[in-house]
Amino acid sequence: MSFKRLLRDLDAYIERDPAAHSRLTVALTYPGFHAVVWHRASHWLWHRRLFFLGRVFSQLSRFLTGIEIHPAAKIGDGLVIDHGMGVVVGETAEIGDNVTLYHDVTLGGISPAEDSVNQKNTKRHPTLADGVIAGSGAQILGPITVGRNARVGANAVVVRDVAEASTVVGVPAKPVQVRAQAKPGAFAAYGTPTADLPDPIARAIDGLLAQVGELRQRVGELERDLASAQAVPPPGDAALTPEQSADGAGNSGAPRGTGS
Repeated sequence: MSFKRLLRDLDAYIERDPAAHSRLTVALTYPGFHAVVWHRASHWLWHRRLFFLGRVFSQLSRFLTGIEIHPAAKIGDGLVIDHGMGVVVGETAEIGDNVTLYHDVTLGGISPAEDSVNQKNTKRHPTLADGVIAGSGAQILGPITVGRNARVGANAVVVRDVAEASTVVGVPAKPVQVRAQAKPGAFAAYGTPTADLPDPIARAIDGLLAQVGELRQRVGELERDLASAQAVPPPGDAALTPEQSADGAGNSGAPRGTGS
């Protein structure tokens, strides 16, 4: 681990955490930074086939920071783990540069206890591209990819790929902000933009109400057409005057004459 890379990790906290006042503060008091430093060491041991020592280092890091990162996980520069407690990063997870993770984020697999033998040495965990933000409690599961500058809202459960520069929320996670509206350069705390963020449930209800309004309008038009059709008598059945009605009634009661 080079000194330049260490400074880059420190500066990432200064850039993205307003509570970080200096590099010294981050280096001495931030468990997320400590976890990344421990991981650099355990990752170095793991790739030199010192698997046991790598696991020992990762477990020491977990004990001291509350953050569990598998020694085999690949992590880029500038990772910020804010608050950090409860973060879990799986063995085959990959994290790009300038990624931000909040507490209780899981980069995990799907059904690791099922057929675990055949799952060894296979991609089981997600890949986070550069600039991703995962809000607190987000669960990103399986060998999926979260695109560059994407945002994962707090407590979202992501089981499918996420497009670049998009925002996903909910269980299961669904996009709530189209790519044309997203601002890749803007930082979204906890992965959730707070300005004019559409609520997917409210949007669905609005769509249903709009359809109901259209149906009510159409039913009204049909009722008016039916009433108009009933008010017009059929051709040849013009309305009779009172005199014609009386004559018709008298003639109907008289017997018809017969020829002699």
